[in-house]
Amino acid sequence: MARAPNSSRQTRAVLAALADGSRGWRHGYEISKATGLKSGTLYPLLARLKDQGFLEARWEEPAAPGRPPRHAYRLTLQGVALAAAQRPAPAAAPARAVRA
Repeated sequence: MARAPNSSRQTRAVLAALADGSRGWRHGYEISKATGLKSGTLYPLLARLKDQGFLEARWEEPAAPGRPPRHAYRLTLQGVALAAAQRPAPAAAPARAVRA
């Protein structure tokens, strides 16, 4: 049986972190801190999601002189839909015991 696309734990964590940003741009470092993923896992994953049309990416000029430009990411509409589809379902509330 083939694995569903973009269904790894790491992918779900990245999608959830970006979905929490309410369509705002987030830097890779922010995403790394939110997910706990190391750069060797995170950046290839971000590139793959971008290539598949789930993310937009852009270069941002540095905030302070002498700093390098930074790559920022945000979900596309397709990415928002994927993030919503992969969000875990809320746990059911435990049933209350009924006393007779």
